[in-house]
Amino acid sequence: MTQLNDQFVRDVVEKVLSHVQSGWGDRIPPQPGQSAAPPIGANGSSIAQPGPAASSGQSFGQFTSVNEAVAAAKTARRAMARRSLAQREIACDLIRQIITNQADELGRMEYEETRIGHPPHKSEKLVGAAECAEGVKGLRTECFSGDHGITLEEHGAWGVIGVITPVTHSLPTLAVNAVNMIAAGNSLVCNPHPAGKRIAAHGAKLFNQAIYEKLGIDNLICVITDPTIETANEIFKHPDIRMLTVTGGPGVVAAALKSGKRAVCAGPGNPPVVVDASADLDNAARCIYEGSSYDNNLLCLSEKEVFVVSEVFEPMMEAMERVGAYRLTSRQMDELCKICIHPGENGGHPAANKKFIGAEPQVLAQQIGLSIPATCRTLYGETHAKHDWVMAEQMMPCLPFVKCDTFEQAVDQAIDAEHGFGHTAVIHSRLVDHMTYMGKAVDTTIYVKNGPSLAGLGIGGEGYGNYSIACSTGEGIVTPLTYTRFRRCTMVDNLRIV
Repeated sequence: MTQLNDQFVRDVVEKVLSHVQSGWGDRIPPQPGQSAAPPIGANGSSIAQPGPAASSGQSFGQFTSVNEAVAAAKTARRAMARRSLAQREIACDLIRQIITNQADELGRMEYEETRIGHPPHKSEKLVGAAECAEGVKGLRTECFSGDHGITLEEHGAWGVIGVITPVTHSLPTLAVNAVNMIAAGNSLVCNPHPAGKRIAAHGAKLFNQAIYEKLGIDNLICVITDPTIETANEIFKHPDIRMLTVTGGPGVVAAALKSGKRAVCAGPGNPPVVVDASADLDNAARCIYEGSSYDNNLLCLSEKEVFVVSEVFEPMMEAMERVGAYRLTSRQMDELCKICIHPGENGGHPAANKKFIGAEPQVLAQQIGLSIPATCRTLYGETHAKHDWVMAEQMMPCLPFVKCDTFEQAVDQAIDAEHGFGHTAVIHSRLVDHMTYMGKAVDTTIYVKNGPSLAGLGIGGEGYGNYSIACSTGEGIVTPLTYTRFRRCTMVDNLRIV
């Protein structure tokens, strides 16, 4: 009897483990090229379902036609809707594995195509995307129980989501958003920035192939391989795309918001830093250097300008030099600005010269006849508060420092430079009341205290992250829940068992 019981227990354990790993229990998981096994009704018969997940000829997400891409993504989404949460997580994990295991190769390919940023950081961003993408664990369910029964609130899929990705981090943005969207039960059609289209298409092909081989579903992630403004507008207007997510500049954000669809928009940022007299200046210098120089300042949350109270201004500038930054004179800052920044037109903000976005600091220095050490990761120098270096979202490793009479003035000038984008702000201070004062005043989505801006994405700080920070529409750092619809189910006067 003991032997029988032991065997029985082993059988049960094996069965449970099989169910947890496959999400299918006694049902047979689909083979490549086949649909999921249909759900079983109460009478034991199969419930009718839509057609197969993929046709005999796989496209692995590569499309030139928006209509064809949307149709394929719609079919893939219907197929995934018949699968378990465990299988959704399998798809998400396959994406994570690819961008982790192939990070060096994919990072190299992205840099060779876009030619912006710092090559070693390309692979790091992919690994970071894998680590910060929440997947199915980012979903949640709420329940209310009382005298009148039970109410369950869940978060359902939107369907097919239209996606615009930036050139600054083409594949990392696509990958982390694909994980979040698939975890929420959606599929996606991406119109990548034309300057990063090849790496986006290649990444999507790898993701789709892996998902197809494991789950038998193709085209969960569709990419327009020859993206244009016209194909972006087609996505914005397509009747079968119910939601949009945009990571880019003000122009594409404005277009998405005019579409009439639910839009999640990660727009521009010009993150200011305030350093008060109480700050640990050496720590502040290390953090500012790390955050502002990462991938040559391409990240939208990277430190873009620094406001320092006058009594510690020179010690702060000396601390920056000690950590490896190269100090320019005010005249050199002006000279370089004329080359790298376009003045604002018609009352608009000044803008970066695209030729120098993400350029190495050595390249910037060469423009004004300087040769700097190969180990240097950023230039810096003193400017005034209204300088074009301060007002532009420059996205290059040249950091303006502004001397301020008081802490309050520093905060006021930081707010002016931030332009109301509501993106990111940083403070270095030991005074809690100063931290609180600035936090309330800047009203940004991300607010970092005594650390590099990267900590706001969970890199050296706590919490999840994403390369899409929806400050324009208020969702903040996007998660799987961002891509869901609220749904409520109520049972009246029953099912409460206590």
